[in-house]
Amino acid sequence: MSTAPGLRLLPWSGPDGQQCYVATNGSPGFVSRLADSMEEVQLNIGEEILGHADRLLDDPKASPGELRFLARRLREALADALRVADSRGERIPERDDDDDSDDDLEISPRSAGEPT
Repeated sequence: MSTAPGLRLLPWSGPDGQQCYVATNGSPGFVSRLADSMEEVQLNIGEEILGHADRLLDDPKASPGELRFLARRLREALADALRVADSRGERIPERDDDDDSDDDLEISPRSAGEPT
């Protein structure tokens, strides 16, 4: 989904669950810096939940209630991560297809330990 230029998708929802945006002029204002901090917190929480998920899923004594709770938290973390990805993706500048200066670059795999 593409937004109007100068609008940034924020990492939180409005009162009725609608998407929230802030108008930007390219320089990070207070709300943009707050959004950056919130995105970082959301992604860190997602990493923590994954760690808990590994332990809980490996526990044969985990109860159905614990697993449902975990599933809800994983769903929330995934929704947050997808919103962060959407927001960051919308801020990546469009590529000019006429600019083919990097089309001739060749990347070849290196073996481990091979000098650079």
